[in-house]
Amino acid sequence: MTVEVLLFEMIKRISIAVVLGLIVSQMRFFDRLIAHKLSTKDSTIFIIIFAGIAIAGTYAGIPIDDALANSRMVGIMAAGLIAGPRIGGIVGLLAGIHRYSLGGFTALACAISSILEGLLAGVIYRYSPRTPIPAGWALLIGCIGELLQMTIILLVATPFALAYHLVSEIALPMTIANSIGLSLFIKIIKDSMHRREILKASQSQSLLAIARQSVSYLRQGLTPDTATAVVKIIKKHTAYAAVSVTDTERVLAYIGAEANHHGPERPHPLTSVTVESLRTGKIHIAYNHDEIGCNVPHCTLQSALVVPLTIKDTIIGSLKLYYTEPSRIPDASDIAFAQGLADLFSTQLELTEIDRQAKLTEEAKMQALHTQINPHFLFNTLNTISSLIRTNPEAARRLLIKFSQLFRFTLQYTGRIISFQKEWEQVSAFLEIAVARHGDRLFVTHTIDPALFAYGIPSLTLQPIIENAIKHGLQPREEGGSISILGAVDGDDMVITVIDDGVGFDNDPTYYLEHPPEGHIGISNVHKRLQGIYGKKYGLSITSEPEEGTQITIRLPRELPEEATRRHVSTI
Repeated sequence: MTVEVLLFEMIKRISIAVVLGLIVSQMRFFDRLIAHKLSTKDSTIFIIIFAGIAIAGTYAGIPIDDALANSRMVGIMAAGLIAGPRIGGIVGLLAGIHRYSLGGFTALACAISSILEGLLAGVIYRYSPRTPIPAGWALLIGCIGELLQMTIILLVATPFALAYHLVSEIALPMTIANSIGLSLFIKIIKDSMHRREILKASQSQSLLAIARQSVSYLRQGLTPDTATAVVKIIKKHTAYAAVSVTDTERVLAYIGAEANHHGPERPHPLTSVTVESLRTGKIHIAYNHDEIGCNVPHCTLQSALVVPLTIKDTIIGSLKLYYTEPSRIPDASDIAFAQGLADLFSTQLELTEIDRQAKLTEEAKMQALHTQINPHFLFNTLNTISSLIRTNPEAARRLLIKFSQLFRFTLQYTGRIISFQKEWEQVSAFLEIAVARHGDRLFVTHTIDPALFAYGIPSLTLQPIIENAIKHGLQPREEGGSISILGAVDGDDMVITVIDDGVGFDNDPTYYLEHPPEGHIGISNVHKRLQGIYGKKYGLSITSEPEEGTQITIRLPRELPEEATRRHVSTI
């Protein structure tokens, strides 16, 4: 076979490696490769792929004098130039072992040269670790790699005469073809990296624009109105066919294709891919219409990307991006973009929640202060103390101490997570004043598990509940009534129950937790503070019967005050 014919055949085979390089540049782990964040799994996949390219180059080789003119070097040196000496050496070792197993008088020489080529490329990688070397340099390095292989064949293969004859035939065509192949391979990788950098820059601009325009809406929390404004902004700055935001139960906003049955008014529940993402807290991709989980015939949505939205590791909803073209499926750039958006939104919503908690805490403090300096409460308490000064000076002194404790507690502990013991001391002071004021019209009993005293509770959690029971449950009754306070451990939770036999609620009491009437924010405030700190699982529950009484149950996790403070300090 002439040198010209061999060169032509080699160039044809090099096209296989070039095509494989193009495929590699589109794989999902390529972004992590660029960022030098390959996991052990990614590295293993990379090694398998590039060892496969090298081995394919061996199998595609042209038999000459009991040897093979092949393109194995392209896969080996490309691995070293892209990923470093460790991976380059491993790929070279695997390809070398494979070549050795095929036999031939050059088997050992080719195995040795394969390992050294991988290590050589890896050493060169050290000088350009952030980006593959220029294609022109790859051409030169390919020439050096082939010259190294030819030299080892001459030094190791026997008989020397046959080795010399082989090298004289294959050296020039293999050096030219494989160097060109390596250069093209590296150019494809560099071009793909460049396109990704451009795309990332474009996505960064879009992210900044979306963040800038949506921040004012997200400050109001995640509601149908704010979600509608946000999806419109995202749709404006992206090429997605549809954009949606959900909470954990329903679609809050939707814009784009198939809005008629995927929007907030849709009669169907959340799609299966959304449910799965909300359940696992992980990004989920639907690669086709069936995986989206839409049961409506002829729906044009073809793929979807669902990213959870979180506040302090609690899933509160999801962001969904859709394509309608069958040829478009979410790729690594879509995932990065969606994750960036979700992180921005989650951060802003968390900051909004912090602001909301701060306002709730301040409201609780002002409510407590208002109760204590309310002229009616103040005058009645002072009158009670005054009447006791002559008849029971000791009781009057004790009430004055309790009265001062209320003020000191409110100013010192509001907004903090304290031990239940401290909370109970404050509640006891409040109850002693209340019983002194109302006399026989108020009867209080309590059964508290001593184990509760060590655990943490947000300050001013219990007093507003008891105050509400007295003011709105018992005072409307001429004969007054009784209050029972129960505290117990329930698994990993604390459960505190306040029961009164007052007038009860005329309407659904649960409604008042989210929609308190003016001047009656105490219960709602406690409920929202607890849910904001601990999550939707916790807070208040109310049962009530008109003219029979009300039971309010407080549920919160069992945590020591220090643990609770460290965990929730950003929201208090």
